[in-house]
Amino acid sequence: MPQALLPLFPLGVVLFPRTQLPLHIFEERYKEMMRDVLEAQSEFGVVLAGEKGIVNMGCSAAVEKVTRRYPDGRMDLLAGGRRRFEILELDDEKPYLRGRVEFFDDDDFAPLPPDTQRRALEGYNDLIQLEKPEGLSNPELSDPQLSFQLAQVVPDVDFRQVLLSTRSELERMKRLADFLPGYTSRQKQTQHMRELAPRNGHGKWPPSI
Repeated sequence: MPQALLPLFPLGVVLFPRTQLPLHIFEERYKEMMRDVLEAQSEFGVVLAGEKGIVNMGCSAAVEKVTRRYPDGRMDLLAGGRRRFEILELDDEKPYLRGRVEFFDDDDFAPLPPDTQRRALEGYNDLIQLEKPEGLSNPELSDPQLSFQLAQVVPDVDFRQVLLSTRSELERMKRLADFLPGYTSRQKQTQHMRELAPRNGHGKWPPSI
């Protein structure tokens, strides 16, 4: 039996398994897509869209809750990441894009050195202290793919896409442990410059004109 085509939702974000994504559905083609998804109680695929089109790896999602419906068919919903996939073939017979996909998971289960996890967690904690993201739940340390929870706080979509396609938890945690300190340091510097800018860079407010 051929595999059903997966509806694809190109976005400027990268979704991870077991993480949540709030969505506001307003385009007609995606209203239709969500009606089909809800009726079939099926998954849809979230794929990163860029200037050159969509990437070939994404994460499937399921609608966990429709939080609001509008008279014109728009809706607010909360989606939850499920399974990673690779797009093998695209189909445009419907108003929205669909794809024949192959789902995948990790294929490298090398043990995670405690020091690597410690450095990744330290980088994560430093970043959330700086950014203070709203609605972020504490990571479940028992999750065998803890890296996806930690990476939620990283807005860099290119880095997130690399993590999504990496099939080793050890490799993902290594990348996070190496990436987060430098990224947090750059964010601190940017925040510092924003604080200085109104004061003319000298810790004093500029004179009135």
